[in-house]
Amino acid sequence: MPVPDQDLTDLRLLAAFAHPDDEGFGAGGTLAMLVARGARVTLVCGTNGDVGEISDPSLATPETLSQVRQQELLSAMEVTGVSDVRFLNYRDSGMAGTADNQNPHCLHQADAAVVAQTLADIIREVQPRVVVTHDPSGGYGHPDHQAMCRHTTEAFKLAGSTSSGGSAVGQSRAEWQPEYLYYVCFPRSNFQRMWQTMVEMDITPPFASQDIDLVGTPDEEVTAVVDVGPYVDTKIASLNCHRTQIDPKGPFSQLPQEMMREIMAKEYYALIEPADMGPGTDLLARF
Repeated sequence: MPVPDQDLTDLRLLAAFAHPDDEGFGAGGTLAMLVARGARVTLVCGTNGDVGEISDPSLATPETLSQVRQQELLSAMEVTGVSDVRFLNYRDSGMAGTADNQNPHCLHQADAAVVAQTLADIIREVQPRVVVTHDPSGGYGHPDHQAMCRHTTEAFKLAGSTSSGGSAVGQSRAEWQPEYLYYVCFPRSNFQRMWQTMVEMDITPPFASQDIDLVGTPDEEVTAVVDVGPYVDTKIASLNCHRTQIDPKGPFSQLPQEMMREIMAKEYYALIEPADMGPGTDLLARF
């Protein structure tokens, strides 16, 4: 049973996502809620979003987009209330099969051990109780989302291992090891509902080239649904800071506002660790 206005001043959470704006739709309300209740939140962004769309040419060029998107994320987190933002500064990998996916500086091509150890060092420094990242599907199969899931999952394990090296020499294992690992979920039924509405409104869905029955997280994998209704306005204001990525004529912008607010009022998670769930184990399910 959710606890209204629960004091969370003793809670530390680290969220690790691939691009500026990834934090917004799937977890933006949760981050705002946690900060409002006193939790200490750290956001790690794997790439600078170098090859994202540019909604308005006056906002950025391909050469400046990475710097612009970093600033957009900082602005978004000012709205959300997250002051600790870390950039890993890898290049955006683009989608599978593109030339960007083969760039040696992109996250997809990065040494997995190096990325995981970097994340583990941040976890050891921040010492969060909860770690949140993408799910293995990456929502819609983005290689960077999938990479951040793999690297963060490995970092979760490394941070509690005395044999993994890193910079946290002399601390005890208990101080290093987070308690909870969650994947952010985009339930498949939500994608299908939005896709069907777009088709009915003669809007070309953004996943038109994919099998919509395979996009998103299977609904049965969701373990926690967080009601972020009171924070939807903050969530939307934060998302709107990512101006280069918001196309006012894009498919999501054309969906009915009431429908989008309803969808955004709930956020979904899968509890990965601890794997042996007992009654009351799922922390986010209690919010």
